[in-house]
Amino acid sequence: MILLTGVTGKTGGETAQQLLQKGARLRALVRDESKAADLKAAGVELVVGDVSDADTVQRALKGAEKAFLTLPNGQHQLEQEKQFTDLAVAAGVKHLVKMSSMEAVAHAETPIPRAHWAAEEYIRASGLAWTMIKPNFFMQNLLASAAGIRTNRRFSLPMGNGTTGMADIRDIGAVCAEVLTGPGPAGKGHAGQSYEITGPEVLTFHAVAERFTAVLGAKVEYVPMPMDQFRARMTGVLEPWHLNAVCELFREIAETGLEHTTDTFKRLIGREPTSVTQFIQDHMTLLK
Repeated sequence: MILLTGVTGKTGGETAQQLLQKGARLRALVRDESKAADLKAAGVELVVGDVSDADTVQRALKGAEKAFLTLPNGQHQLEQEKQFTDLAVAAGVKHLVKMSSMEAVAHAETPIPRAHWAAEEYIRASGLAWTMIKPNFFMQNLLASAAGIRTNRRFSLPMGNGTTGMADIRDIGAVCAEVLTGPGPAGKGHAGQSYEITGPEVLTFHAVAERFTAVLGAKVEYVPMPMDQFRARMTGVLEPWHLNAVCELFREIAETGLEHTTDTFKRLIGREPTSVTQFIQDHMTLLK
């Protein structure tokens, strides 16, 4: 039995779908049962409740051999992931897989990567077998700009000239499913591994706009958004801690960015990761 969190979100949902294709026996902890109706119909056992509630988590973990931990970024994420880890140890879970990020490093300065790193360290010290999944920017985040690309042939983000190695969530889900079910390199499993996942290219968002232009056959422009404008737009959409943390993370991307890609996806899955060009082609119905 594999316990999944986050199945009504993008990465958790994709991971669940790919695990179902592998015939895995799944249980999911969800707050809103209606949002997981399709998974329930597909045979996923649901435990309804909040991940912050210890009794609910204990009930969800009972009998689980493996667990997949992906929580929304938030002020209480670290304490919730620590509690989940402690309860997984107590429940006899054999392997905990955590969704983290490439920005989560020992010297991380911004709140979200810093919290991820602290949770990683806590898990590593727990005695559990563990695997960290560490992607970069999600290609699916570009779809939030689909309406602007479709109508105005432009999109705007507060990333300046920063670079990313953005990855498709479908690829990230494939890695998660492999880690939770596969034999691992040389049949030695995936425990003790931190897998950094990128797409095949390091790109600025101006270069991403060029990919949109090439695929759509019409000029698409990326216009860097001033951080103050982004903050004003998202005030009231994100709660204050989360908004501040996201602004700091985006500022770090704009100022520092990413300098390399990894071959993690190809080594684990055996094919090249999805390119931005292929991602755009796959989502043409939203963009034309």
